[in-house]
Amino acid sequence: MSEQSLPEDTREGYPDELPEYAERVLEVAERIPPGRVMTYGDVAEWLEQGGPRQVGRVMSLYGGAVPWWRVVRSDGVLLPGHELGALDHYRAEGTPLKEASRAAEGHLPRLDMKRARWDGGADTEAHT
Repeated sequence: MSEQSLPEDTREGYPDELPEYAERVLEVAERIPPGRVMTYGDVAEWLEQGGPRQVGRVMSLYGGAVPWWRVVRSDGVLLPGHELGALDHYRAEGTPLKEASRAAEGHLPRLDMKRARWDGGADTEAHT
């Protein structure tokens, strides 16, 4: 991905401060209730700026200080390289999961997106 595809304030050259777009993405990640998730595209839509790739880039660069496991791929597949860490968080928070089929690589579950997805609304109560 080229730097030209990122919102201007996420480009290199801000060594001592967090770019404004990144701050906004991280604020959304912090608002997602335990046991719920938003996709990268959901976050971009919520912000009305950028897209899934830009949100993913922010999360990869700056997301370690927020509940990063709550910003996910739209297909519910666990983030490669972070599957086990995320799975620990999902189980601790009661995030709805779909058990993996025996044919699934690594037999890892995936997120049950119908039940886990949060629309950013006021209802932050536990899912059913």
